[in-house]
Amino acid sequence: MSAGNILVVDDDQNLIELVSLKLQAAGYGVAAAVTGAEALKAARECVFDLCVLDLRLADQDGISLMRALHAVTPDLRVIILTGYGSVESAVQAMQEGAYSYLTKPFNTQELLLQISRALENRRLNTEIQRLKGLLEQAYDFPNIVAKSARMRSVLDTVSRIADTESTIYLQGESGTGKEVIAKAIYLASSRRDKPFVAVNCAALPEPLLESELFGHEKGSFTGADKSTRGLLSQANNGTFFLDEIGDMPLSIQAKLLRALQDRQFYPVGSDKPVQVNVRIIVATNKDLEEEVAKGNFRIDLFYRLHVIPIHLPPLRERKEDIPLLADRFLKQISQQMRKDLKGITPEAMQKLMLYDWPGNVRELENTLEYAIAMSRHDMLTEDCILIRGANAGPRGDIAGSFAGMTRHSVKSYKAAKYEFEREYLIQLLKLCGGKASEAAKLAGKSRTDFYELLRKHEIRIEEFKRGELDPN
Repeated sequence: MSAGNILVVDDDQNLIELVSLKLQAAGYGVAAAVTGAEALKAARECVFDLCVLDLRLADQDGISLMRALHAVTPDLRVIILTGYGSVESAVQAMQEGAYSYLTKPFNTQELLLQISRALENRRLNTEIQRLKGLLEQAYDFPNIVAKSARMRSVLDTVSRIADTESTIYLQGESGTGKEVIAKAIYLASSRRDKPFVAVNCAALPEPLLESELFGHEKGSFTGADKSTRGLLSQANNGTFFLDEIGDMPLSIQAKLLRALQDRQFYPVGSDKPVQVNVRIIVATNKDLEEEVAKGNFRIDLFYRLHVIPIHLPPLRERKEDIPLLADRFLKQISQQMRKDLKGITPEAMQKLMLYDWPGNVRELENTLEYAIAMSRHDMLTEDCILIRGANAGPRGDIAGSFAGMTRHSVKSYKAAKYEFEREYLIQLLKLCGGKASEAAKLAGKSRTDFYELLRKHEIRIEEFKRGELDPN
C-alpha cells in the first residue's frame, strides 16, 4: 500500500527524475508534471496528498498554481522548491497556504523528512475535523479548538484509543475541558449508539453517591420508598464517565474496584448481583499518585483506572488557541444575548493573551460572557474585559512586581519599558511561529510598525522560523 500520493511539479526534467526515484523508493506513489497545465490536469484526474512544487515554472508562477491546486484539493499539502534568491517569495507562499519550503540545492533526506511531517499533519487535521464534526453533530460542541500542538496531540491520542475498550484516565486542571474530551472519545468509539452516563463524584455526599452509582432496593434506607436502578446499570453496554474521581470516598472506591474487576455489583440493600458491561472514563484535577501517598485513594483502584492517561494542558500552555476560542465564544454568546458584535479589538485580544487563565477555558468563557453583556459597541473593547486576580499580566500585577525590590534595584522607566517590550515581542513571535503578519495583528500594529519594533529591539524574525515550519 502506498504511503501517500505525491505530485512533483518542476520544469527541470533531471530534478523530477531524481526526486521521483527517491520518493518511489520510500514507498510513495508519484506523478510528475513539467508545466502548470499538466499539474492541474493530473490533480483533476487523481487525488494527491502532497505536492512538491517549484516556485518558478516556465508557464506559470508556483504561487498561482498552488492556489489553483488548492481549489481542486483544499487540504493538499504543498512543499515549495525555491532558489536562494527567492526565499522571500517562498515565505509569501507559506503565508498563502504552503506547508514549508526548501532551498535548492536541497538534501533529499530533508525533503523526505518534510514530506513525512506534512502528511502526518494532514492526517492529524483530517482526524481532528472528524472528531469536531462528531462533537458538533451530536452534542453541539463547536468549542473544541486544537490549533496548538498540545491540543492537537490530545486529539491525536483520542483518535488512536477511542475505539478500544481500555479505561481512559483524564487529568487536568478545572476548566480544561475534560468532559468535552470524554464525550469526544465516546462519540468516536463503537459504543457511540449506546448510553453515555456521567456522574460528578465531588457533587454528592457519600451515602447518596453510593446509591446513585449502584442503585438501591426499596426500604434499604430511610426514604428509599422504591427500588432504583443505579447509573452503572443505566450505562450498560455504553460509556460511564466518572468526573472528579479523586473526590470519591474510600468506602465507595472499594465497591467500585470490585465492580470493575468482576463486571458486577450489588445495589444497596440487595443480595442479587447486577451484571454490567461498560467502558470506563475517569477524570480528575488532582494528582492521584499524591492522593495514594496520602492514603486518600486506593492504590489498586489507581492502577485499575490509570490504563491510558491523557493530560489536558491548561490554557496558559496553549495560548495559540485563545483567539479561536474567543472568537467562538463571541459568536455563540452574542447570538444567545441577541447582540450584534462583529469581533474583538486588538487591544482586547492582547489583554486576553497576556492573562494566565487559572480557571482555563471555563474562565475565558465566563469573562467573555460578562464582557459581551457589558459591551455597547459592535466590537468588544478592552475596557469590557474584567480580569480577576493578581496575574492579569505576564509577570503578575504591578504591585507584585515590586515585591522584594529596593530603591537601588529599581530600573528606570525607560529601561523597564524596553525590557517589557522586548520580552512581549519575543513571546508573541514564539506564539505565532515567527509569522510576522499574525504577530502584528495580535499586537494591533501594522506590519511596517511591527518590523520597526523588531529592529529597535534587535530581534531577528528568522530565529523563530528555524526548524519550526509548523502550519499552526
